[in-house]
Amino acid sequence: MARKRLMHAIHEAFVEEMERDERVVIFGEDVEISLFGDTAGLADRFGQMRVRNTPICENVMTGMAAGAAAAGYRPVCHLMFGNFIYTGFDAIANQVSKLRYMTAGQIKLPLVYFAVYGGGRSASAQHSDVMYPALMNLGGIKVAVPGTPADAKGLLKSAIRDDSPVVFLITGGRTGAAGEVPDGEHLVPLGEADIKHEGTDVTLVAMSGMVAPALVAAQELAKEGVSVELVDPRCVVPLDEDAILRSVCKTGRLVIVDEARDMCSAASHISAIAADKAFESLKAPIRRVTVPDVAIPYAPVLEKHILPNKDTIAEAVRAVVNYRKQ
Repeated sequence: MARKRLMHAIHEAFVEEMERDERVVIFGEDVEISLFGDTAGLADRFGQMRVRNTPICENVMTGMAAGAAAAGYRPVCHLMFGNFIYTGFDAIANQVSKLRYMTAGQIKLPLVYFAVYGGGRSASAQHSDVMYPALMNLGGIKVAVPGTPADAKGLLKSAIRDDSPVVFLITGGRTGAAGEVPDGEHLVPLGEADIKHEGTDVTLVAMSGMVAPALVAAQELAKEGVSVELVDPRCVVPLDEDAILRSVCKTGRLVIVDEARDMCSAASHISAIAADKAFESLKAPIRRVTVPDVAIPYAPVLEKHILPNKDTIAEAVRAVVNYRKQ
């Protein structure tokens, strides 16, 4: 097992899956020069018939992916920034999410939409959104949000092999993060959560770029005698409700960290699940640590102010642990 940066792990997944299956093709914005490093060298290795730059027209790209998948390929449509999903949303929302159902399974759409999302890079409002809440509401599309190099590689390989469409989102603030990645064939099932830190006092659910600060908060809180169980869903669709509920029933407290805006966030949905199905186990109100309902600022100091961090996470955990009914 070796330590690798997140984008290097993703690059490995692309190479392995393209070598394994010649139907895997990658196209998108600047995939040949590879702005993020994830597709570096793929065009030279596999040729421009399988790795191809496209014009900057996301509405065409997302529709192309649907057509290629229906024709028997396994396309990866690289949208670069997650915000660009909005400009390609028609094909995703009106076609890709519905065609398998509308054709009674006659058409399979084994495709992946790949994008980098989120804040932490001073990329400003039009390049820093968290868009998975909108995708969660579509039905028919899986949404993977890995937070570690190992999970990124394993989930991406599973996504490429899946016969259903998958949106694969990597947080921009963590693309250089390093971590151990298992040697050899490594697959992570879509929809299976992972316990990143075991505990007994409070359940802390964090996803993607929020896993790292949540883990730091959990380790610091342990020094105060607070035992935190950190649950990483790894996918928001399908969501591993059972893993979250088991943890909540064990600890009796729940804090959810989500880089999305608070309204209609994944955190809001997870809160509703816990309130519906684990209410009797709760010893304190559920707390959400999210982003205010505003555009992401360009100024680093303002961006840092609104994004969740280890201190705001720890503060929320302390609040639920110290909660006493009046």
